[in-house]
Order: sequence, then structure tokens, then C-alpha cells
Amino acid sequence: MQKTICHDRGDGMTNETSSRTHGFQNHEDIHYRFCPVCGHALETQVIKSLEPERSVCRRCGYVVYPNPKVAVGTLGTLDGKIILLKRGIEPAYGRWVFPGGYVDRGETVEAAGIRETKEEVNLDVKIESLLNVYSYQGRPVIVIVYAVRVIGGDLRAGDETIDVGTFGPEEIPWQELAFPSTGDALREYINRYLPSEL
Repeated sequence: MQKTICHDRGDGMTNETSSRTHGFQNHEDIHYRFCPVCGHALETQVIKSLEPERSVCRRCGYVVYPNPKVAVGTLGTLDGKIILLKRGIEPAYGRWVFPGGYVDRGETVEAAGIRETKEEVNLDVKIESLLNVYSYQGRPVIVIVYAVRVIGGDLRAGDETIDVGTFGPEEIPWQELAFPSTGDALREYINRYLPSEL
């Protein structure tokens, strides 16, 4: 059984992590408790009738607007087969996904996709085209996925990756994929770039 730990991060926010995922921030579970401007306790209230409840500081009037996180992924092939990795971190530990991760503030999404691919599977890639942008009701992450061409490197697992592999469409472990966007992007990529394999 995993032990759940509640961390006070020292910035007015808390988040829960498990013992296996120390350091991972689950962006769905982060809640502001104190105003980041004046330090006063926040209260929940409806500001506009058509919007959700917001965390508001009664002392200085600051309103917390939680923004979505932006992630980027890349889909490409080696010898005609799609490159996937098995995640070595939460969320979705041990499940399959294409290379990707969060975009750093000030970083272009294209640069983030190239960087994440190198970090996770040791491949150098060139972006060919935008595959699609995926977002889901109730989920805080927007996923941008690019179709890429491999231009260098040797396929191997990075430090946040358990395993790597290449898969034909019929070989993809569809029941072991990490996220809704993983399956949606894979299906779109196959239909667009590998239709003869169906």
C-alpha cells in the first residue's frame, strides 16, 4: 500500500504525493490556502454567476485563477514502427506513452518536445507537423502533440523511463496506455501517417 503524504510547500499551496512519487506534483490536487500577495487566508466565493468558485483574499482582493498546465508530446517512427516508452514516474507509472512532458515557462512548445524526446528516449528529432491539441473536461493539462522525424541518437530509456520500444499499430499495448490523450493521438497519427498499416 502506498503512503499518502500531504506537503505544505511553503508557498501557500499543498499537494499530495505517494512515497513512490516523491517530488511529483499532481496538478489536480494543488490548492491555494493563503494569498500569495499578502499571506492572508483565502476564502472561496462565486465572483461571476457563470464561472466556478474562486479562491479570494478578503484582505487585499487578490483572486486566484488556476491556469492549465501545458504538456507536449512527439510521435515518430523507427524502421516504420511507432516509438513508445514505459513511464518510470507518476502519474501513470509503468504505463506506455509517447515521449513528452511539461513545457517550461519561456520555452517554446517545439523546443520542449525536442528536449523531452532526447531526455526520455535519447533520440534527436525534427518536428514535421502539428498532429493535434488535446484537452479534456475536468483535467488541468492541455497536451500538444507533434509528428516528428528521427534525425539522430540511439533509442534507450532515460532516467524517468522504465523501458522503450517500437510498435506497429497492431502491436501497441492499447490496454496499457497512460492517458486519454495517448490513445487519441496514437489513433490520429496512425490514420494520418500509417494508413497502410491498418
